[in-house]
Amino acid sequence: MRKSSSQAGLFRILYLISLLYFLCLSPSFAEHTRRWRQSTYDEFLKGSAHGVAVRSDGRLELAPKFTLLADADASYLWSVRVDPKGTLYAAGGSPAKVFRFDSNGKPSVVFDSTDLSAQAIAFDPKGTLYVGTSPDGKVYRISASGEKSVFFDPKTKYIWDLAFSPDGTLYVATGDKGQVFAVAPDGKSELFYSSDEAHIRVLAFDANGNLIAGTEPSGRILRISRTPSKVSAKDSKDSAAARAEGFVLYETSKREVTSLAVATDGTIYVSAIGEKQRTGQAPTTVITTPQGTTTITSGGIISGGQVQPQQPFAPFPPQLSSGIYRISPDGAPEELWSSREDVVYALGLASDGRLLAGTGNSGALLAVDGHGVFAHLAKSGSAQITGIARNSTGKIFLCTANPGKVYSVGPDYEAEGTFESHSFDAQLFSKWGRIEWWSPPATEGAKASAHSASHANDPRVEFFVRSGNTEDPGREWSRWYGPYAKSGAAMEAPSARFVQWKAVIHDGRPGDGIDWVSLAYLPRNVAPVIDGIALQDPGVRAQSQSGISTNQPTPVTLKTPPSPNVSGVIITQSSTPPRFEQSPQGTLQKGYQTVLWTAHDDNDDELCYAVYFRGENEHEWKLLKDNLEQKFYSWDTTTLPDGAYYLKIVASDAPSNPPVLVLKAERESERFAVDNTPPVIENLVASPHVRRASTSPSFWEALGQFTARDASSIERAQYSIDGGEWILIAPTTGISDAPEEHYEFSLGGLSLGEHTVAVRAYDRFENVGSAKTTFIVPAAKP
Repeated sequence: MRKSSSQAGLFRILYLISLLYFLCLSPSFAEHTRRWRQSTYDEFLKGSAHGVAVRSDGRLELAPKFTLLADADASYLWSVRVDPKGTLYAAGGSPAKVFRFDSNGKPSVVFDSTDLSAQAIAFDPKGTLYVGTSPDGKVYRISASGEKSVFFDPKTKYIWDLAFSPDGTLYVATGDKGQVFAVAPDGKSELFYSSDEAHIRVLAFDANGNLIAGTEPSGRILRISRTPSKVSAKDSKDSAAARAEGFVLYETSKREVTSLAVATDGTIYVSAIGEKQRTGQAPTTVITTPQGTTTITSGGIISGGQVQPQQPFAPFPPQLSSGIYRISPDGAPEELWSSREDVVYALGLASDGRLLAGTGNSGALLAVDGHGVFAHLAKSGSAQITGIARNSTGKIFLCTANPGKVYSVGPDYEAEGTFESHSFDAQLFSKWGRIEWWSPPATEGAKASAHSASHANDPRVEFFVRSGNTEDPGREWSRWYGPYAKSGAAMEAPSARFVQWKAVIHDGRPGDGIDWVSLAYLPRNVAPVIDGIALQDPGVRAQSQSGISTNQPTPVTLKTPPSPNVSGVIITQSSTPPRFEQSPQGTLQKGYQTVLWTAHDDNDDELCYAVYFRGENEHEWKLLKDNLEQKFYSWDTTTLPDGAYYLKIVASDAPSNPPVLVLKAERESERFAVDNTPPVIENLVASPHVRRASTSPSFWEALGQFTARDASSIERAQYSIDGGEWILIAPTTGISDAPEEHYEFSLGGLSLGEHTVAVRAYDRFENVGSAKTTFIVPAAKP
């Protein structure tokens, strides 16, 4: 007997354990748990990266080393180049300067002038430095001893770019006539090509030695080849005679080509910015300076409507649009990248074949692969990256504007990269659960090249988490908790409203990365809020749209309560989809009372409702209806005695919470009355008599009188004679608004004989009371 009792007790315990297990698996128990998941480029870009690249396909990975070499004494730098010996140079202004950087990155000025800017630099095959200045500039040659001399004066306003061909010829791109000049090593010059464009902005050479040029304002890519035919003696004496012919490889959708890069396989990469001129619009060149926006026209520089002295210039158009294009060796063009927010000012090629792009006005460096996937490698701290160059070891150099700085990039990867997410607002005080992420394994080659065997078991990625109750993380937040080296670890950060995570990628393995990160959290359950209650007029019934048939009574417009005052919880993070609630339809139906209400829950819990009532002189609430899902209820009031009542609406989040966590809210309605008793008609009489001054029987009439009484008030009254139409009558007071009203009315044109008069009276609840009486019109006396 004792044994069976023990077995029964054990069975009950196992049953309870099983029950609790299945309850824990129930969706209602997991309704509150949410997850903050980051997996896209736009989401990751809101964070702060140090040594970590953010890829456009939504991945974090180690970035190449990004190092500040020097902070040049210049507002902006336009061009960066490496001479044949590997020495780094950068040019800019204002005024015009060229800097040379030693092996430690220390700058020294090797050229300066009264010109506003050193726009371009180039080195001949012997390593001699050439500098192009603007505006109204010249090309200077700098000797090995540092002496400068004018090498070429094109007599044009702008010198935009310089490029040396293998034979030592210097090509000079100019504006505002859109000309290219060829200058021999001895300084003898000729007009090589004259275009239809206002500016030849950039130059490069393709794999076949043809000169490639980018233009403005049509955004064209030209291939310029020397004319094979001989030049006549007459043309040879004409300095304006061009020696080459141009062919448009591609016309971009942008206004200005800002940079060119040619790969070893002959692929041409192009960056272009700005919107093109509208038809009929006067051609202008818009340039932005450190002092503000300036417009250059053929007549000079206009700023604020006045002609101003020449300003330091930076071709940063206000139209924030940009594109990167690829022209294959067979001439087929395609767009690789575009943006309405970032603009590309410089292109270069990394040693791994990826295209590098320097942008503004965020000063970011992008890397674009052959499939158009780009990575946000780093931010320079300056407004624009304006130049990119590479040395023989694969190291990349950048120059920037606003302010002018020089950076080095790669080819080695950072030994360790850190990424901090932006702070996440859970909207409510929350408990933090587990942190999960996916980090694809690095390739074996990457492991072997960047990771020693002694660190083979070290974690590649570690996470840290902190929390706080202010939007911006600061000293008042918690410390960083972690490291968490295994996905699914329970976070230790204290409960709060805001949370932030940090990832550290170790050991410099370029194959490492993070595809997505997810933080689980449980917002503290808060009670629902009933925002408002709207009692409908008596005799109105509400039904769901699906419950309305074509034979329903006349529809009426329902009074709506106030809209929910939602606090801003992000519904899309809920484990259930948003619920759509269709508005009910109102119809006239005597004896019904309807109430509508609005409610919300900051946890986005599913709610259920109960409706209670009590009489005006009562103290206890009585349940009228429970377990309502919709936010309205109609009922037949004939089940209640006449009198004044109040309603109470109770909202509960029980469908989304275990019983111990269920919270409720309640709200009382305004006073309303129930009246299903019709008015009483008293003392109905009709007295016939002959109209004065007439003895004709057709002039008989009768005087009707009655009194109507009701517990509330009489709204209107009517009479009918001998089954005729109902005629509205007014009380003796002139207005129907009292519980008792007296009526008098005349009945004219009566014929001889018996007549029936009927009366009816309505109260404010459309209850109707009626009565009738008969009377006789006698024959006339002889």
